[in-house]
Amino acid sequence: MRMDARFAPRAVLFDLDGTLLDTIADLADAANLMLAELARPARSLEEIHSFVGKGIPNLVRRCLTEGTRASEDEIDAAVGVFRRHYAVVNGARTRIYPGVAELLDHLRGRGLPLAVVTNKAAAFTLPLLERMAIAHYFDAVVSGDTLPVKKPDPAMLHLACARLGVAARQALMVGDSANDAFAARDAGMPVLLVRYGYSEGMPVDSIECDGLLSNALEVLDHIGPA
Repeated sequence: MRMDARFAPRAVLFDLDGTLLDTIADLADAANLMLAELARPARSLEEIHSFVGKGIPNLVRRCLTEGTRASEDEIDAAVGVFRRHYAVVNGARTRIYPGVAELLDHLRGRGLPLAVVTNKAAAFTLPLLERMAIAHYFDAVVSGDTLPVKKPDPAMLHLACARLGVAARQALMVGDSANDAFAARDAGMPVLLVRYGYSEGMPVDSIECDGLLSNALEVLDHIGPA
């Protein structure tokens, strides 16, 4: 783990939930609306926080099975219920993390192409980027249902790089979890992780990466002069 590593990327890729945007309040609202509709007990914000990272089906599965039981048919049906509620609340209580807007402005000012690579489905990713007024920063968006696989599979990062016109080794990944770190490592690109994200309940400082960030602007400490 090289905490002082510096790079000269030709593109920067970002995770979304827990990295650029604090979406946990909306996810928790949708999850608990789903659970209430299914006559299941509500989950705490802390529990839902630890369930986020591998996409909606995994979040729903954990809401229905952690400490209890549910059939596959119940889980499959619950995914649709969650999506219906999340479509309504998506972005309502989401906030941009400190430093993110300034960082994106700076990187675009340098002429660096940027992409979002998220396990969130496209139906929720694109409206959320628009609602939070940051969609215009990104030249490519790869969502959780763009490909048959999700992070930590590196295929999503390779696709983003292809759309940006750079090789994976020329890009830098910024995320908040082991999903991002493993995907970047397997894609052959360096990765920085934020301390403030979700990380599926795993201590972020236990994840192999090239730097830990307390504020999004600290990405700039790891990028050499233009």
